[in-house]
Amino acid sequence: MDSDALGAIADSFSAVGTIGAFLVGFRLLRREHRREADRAEEERRAQAERISAWIELINKRDGTRDLTFHIHNASPMPIYEVELPLPARGDEEPHVEFVGLVPPGQTIQRPAPTEWLRTYVEPEPVQIEFLDSAGRRWSRDEQGTLSRSE
Repeated sequence: MDSDALGAIADSFSAVGTIGAFLVGFRLLRREHRREADRAEEERRAQAERISAWIELINKRDGTRDLTFHIHNASPMPIYEVELPLPARGDEEPHVEFVGLVPPGQTIQRPAPTEWLRTYVEPEPVQIEFLDSAGRRWSRDEQGTLSRSE
């Protein structure tokens, strides 16, 4: 083999190595961007994941019972414009129970519709919509699924 052929083979290996290094670097960069995006999404969801709402029967001191909504904010910041969308029956117009602000670390209670007492069995989650402290709107459904609302 002459030196020109060896030089061409060396150049080919060098080109393949450069392309391989570029592809590995590009793949690592994409992976890091994905990690950063996941981390940013976790930070955005951090407060919203600490918000819950449920309905529960409360025994009052006078012996009567009330069905009550509970909205719990386990985060270190308040949540705003808290709403409990109530399901409509038949041709009724859907109704929303507006709660407003829920301070950090507190559970707010609001009376539930009295007609719900007939079908109440045990504490269960209810749908809730709210703004987090960064102004993002969130919704958590009756199954506990958290989603960002527009």
